[in-house]
Amino acid sequence: MATETPPADDASAAVRVRPFTLTAGRTKPRVELPVEATLRRLGSASAGPVEAHLTRILEVCDRRSVAEVAALVAMPIGVVRVLLADLVELGQVRVQTTIQEDSTYAERRDLIERTLRGLRTL
Repeated sequence: MATETPPADDASAAVRVRPFTLTAGRTKPRVELPVEATLRRLGSASAGPVEAHLTRILEVCDRRSVAEVAALVAMPIGVVRVLLADLVELGQVRVQTTIQEDSTYAERRDLIERTLRGLRTL
């Protein structure tokens, strides 16, 4: 009896992993991560974790917002927030200061403009 090779679409679907398995079922990050927060990578991606999904995030996160990283790695933002928080705790990523309650109008406008510029480049 000959075994049929599944079509490429079925093969790629079998490799996909449910997002919550990447976070071990966690839905809340252990570190406060607003979606507009800008990130800085503190080391090279090759010096980081060996998990492919974390490496992908490290490769694109430098000088980008949490929302931009989620879009670039094509993963749900909730999952990316949890994984980025893990990378912060591992000392691989730093979260730059974002808008505070006492932020000025100019600071708020600057953040919105940077976010829009970043999203346009996607």
